Amino acid sequence: MNAQVDPAQVEAVAEAAADGIEFDGFAVETEGDGYVLATDEGSKRVVHGDDLSDAAADYAAHVTNWYFWHAEAPQADERWAFLRWLERAGDERVPDRYDALEAGVTREWGQLRITATVDDTGSRRYDLRHVDDADSDPADLADHDDPLDAREITKHDDRGRYRPLKTAPTLQTGWRFPDLGPADLATAVEYVYPATVANWYREREGDLDISHWRDTVDRQTGIYGVVRTWDRGEGYEHVNWVAEACCDDSQCLKRREWQYDEETDLDVDGGASSTHRDGGGETASGGDGEFPCREPCSVVISAARRWTKLEGEQSRTYEFELTPSEKEQVEEIVDAVADGRTEAIREADVKDDANRYRARFLRAKRFDDEGNLSGVPTDPDEGDDGTEGGTDGVEDADEPSADDAEEDEEASE
Repeated sequence: MNAQVDPAQVEAVAEAAADGIEFDGFAVETEGDGYVLATDEGSKRVVHGDDLSDAAADYAAHVTNWYFWHAEAPQADERWAFLRWLERAGDERVPDRYDALEAGVTREWGQLRITATVDDTGSRRYDLRHVDDADSDPADLADHDDPLDAREITKHDDRGRYRPLKTAPTLQTGWRFPDLGPADLATAVEYVYPATVANWYREREGDLDISHWRDTVDRQTGIYGVVRTWDRGEGYEHVNWVAEACCDDSQCLKRREWQYDEETDLDVDGGASSTHRDGGGETASGGDGEFPCREPCSVVISAARRWTKLEGEQSRTYEFELTPSEKEQVEEIVDAVADGRTEAIREADVKDDANRYRARFLRAKRFDDEGNLSGVPTDPDEGDDGTEGGTDGVEDADEPSADDAEEDEEASE
């Protein structure tokens, strides 16, 4: 592309040259009453001070690139690094990068699709949209120009359901920010995926502070303090279950870096790749996300509170009568719910074990009027007063407590 240098950029180069410029393969320094301009491509030019404007025009791509990164781009370290990552600044020389930016350089950040472009003065503009809208007709998308709008976009999924976890792979589609500047782009990304850019940058710099399960659980107080009682010195298999339930790539776009504790890795995979913790040790598979997860989040702790109570129950032996196909059907129904596939199962597809009519037939055949599988009650023994037996010191999961009400109120905020 043919970049154009404006007077403000020439003036900025002249001022900075006193201390020397060395950036992205471009260097400028003063020499007597003139300037020396050079690139890592082997070009070098010595000019008198009055000729700096003409010389800058010959190095227009380099001059405008330097000016953008030092006068227009956000100077906060993490945002600056993120914007350079977006256009693959470390992979190509400036002229080649400008050619790529003229056509548009696209990268993905979670479910965000970000396309960076450059104008003839070196200013970058960004198109931000959902990855699933990559090929959508712009007329079919709702345009936004205020990065604050991203806060509303992230509240609900495409079905109108509230999203308590901002990094869940449920970001709604049908929108775009077609022309954001660098600062507004960074702000919008922050609203969609809070703290991800900062933690990504800290990880790149080797400064990511990880709070493992034990550390995080030990800090819990109030209604969440009960989670501390789940660790009873009997291993960490329960934390594997938590990570598999909540932290898989299908549930969260972050890459889990926290483990059970500093010395003990979890055994569960989060995705197809694996990462090694600093300091060696066993391989910890945390998923494929671009940005790291540094500690168990509030969604994990809230779910763990419920599981702590449920896992306090003692196991019992029940006897049910099922055909082999019915047993497999029950297993498939659990898988379909756990993987969020129920909405995709067509009513007419009765070959699918989790089909609604198949499930209703199983219920009609194997459940009694009280909803007991094979007529087997959950609590077969009754107490002396005629009430059903207890749950081994665990409050009834079906009876909401004051703590449950408080937790529900927090989740709705």
